[in-house]
Amino acid sequence: MSSLPFPVRVAAGLVVTAVEEVQALPRTIVGLPITAVSQVLQLSMRAQQVVTELAIKGDTALEGGRPVEDAPSWARFDDDSSDTPALPRPATNGHARPVAVPAPADEIPEAPEALPGYASMTTAQLRARLRTLSVDQLTELLAWESSHADRPAFVTMLTNRIATLTAET
Repeated sequence: MSSLPFPVRVAAGLVVTAVEEVQALPRTIVGLPITAVSQVLQLSMRAQQVVTELAIKGDTALEGGRPVEDAPSWARFDDDSSDTPALPRPATNGHARPVAVPAPADEIPEAPEALPGYASMTTAQLRARLRTLSVDQLTELLAWESSHADRPAFVTMLTNRIATLTAET
């Protein structure tokens, strides 16, 4: 054991550590920008997570424990059965204007078996149903779409969903 006082020994240890860090500086300075960017990104992502958690807690608190209706009484969906048959809606290109005038009901080609009523669906209706369909069903719909209506938005949606499901397996 050294007979020097404790504070002197601590100071000597700090000097040796500083010298070692200066000697290692050329090796660590190369990775410094990457390390700094990585830490900034981690902090940013963590901040986003905290804000999202707070928003979720706020939503829960503001709801006051009220149960949310699955389907409000005023909402009407195409799948709902009613006395009057639903008229087919024209396909849109994401705006309110129709892309094409739909054919009369007797001129609409036979829909594929995978999804009854597919021929008269809008892009929003198809998008809502995509997750319930298998790759085989999607492939059937894509083949039908390509040989009949060949609507670009539908072809893109079906192709992307098939690619996503195929990549997951």
